[in-house]
Amino acid sequence: MVIDLTMTIMMLVAMAYEITGNTIHELIGVVLLILFIVHNIINRRWYKTIIKGKYNVRRILSITVNLLFLVSMAVIIISSVPISSDIFPSIPVENDMILRQIHVQTSYWGFIFMSVHIGMSWGTIINAVRKMTGITSTSRIRTIAMRVLAVLIVVYGVQTSIERDMLSRLTIYYPFGWSYNESFMGFLIEQLAIMGIYISGTHYVLKFIQGKEKAKAYKRKTSSH
Repeated sequence: MVIDLTMTIMMLVAMAYEITGNTIHELIGVVLLILFIVHNIINRRWYKTIIKGKYNVRRILSITVNLLFLVSMAVIIISSVPISSDIFPSIPVENDMILRQIHVQTSYWGFIFMSVHIGMSWGTIINAVRKMTGITSTSRIRTIAMRVLAVLIVVYGVQTSIERDMLSRLTIYYPFGWSYNESFMGFLIEQLAIMGIYISGTHYVLKFIQGKEKAKAYKRKTSSH
């Protein structure tokens, strides 16, 4: 969880290219590469389980999102080396603007895949936080408060996505990434709100699917008797 949290923070910092500048952006990229490798080494057993066991909707979605996130990170890393101007400036490349376009747009897609990836593990994350904080009992008030907070985050995230024209950033060329004139903290809050759309959406969609699957399993069980 520490590595995953650090990777998430590093990804957000990397997105703030115009605030941090190129040198910090590239250094963060190197750190992300190291953490990405470590993360995959730790979770190497997951790759062996892809072709094993039964497939349901949740598992198909999980494998698809994880592989898309893996591919996007690989493309981001590979495309970053030729366009580097500080850490790898000696590598000559033609048409670097095309590589920059691939790098930037894939970064936005990777950001979304990362958010969905977190959303698919949100239940596990919440349970881990509960154990660390010693919260064992359930509270209706706390649950309602958290859901209201989630709605507010999603609403603000949607508003920010529209204002920052997120759809265009996923489909149209933005050579230097996210244009921003305010503080890094303001940028971070907006990015987290956009992440909240995909984390919350994924989490509750999976809960809905899980509920449907349980209902079907219960019907099959009762009909067999």
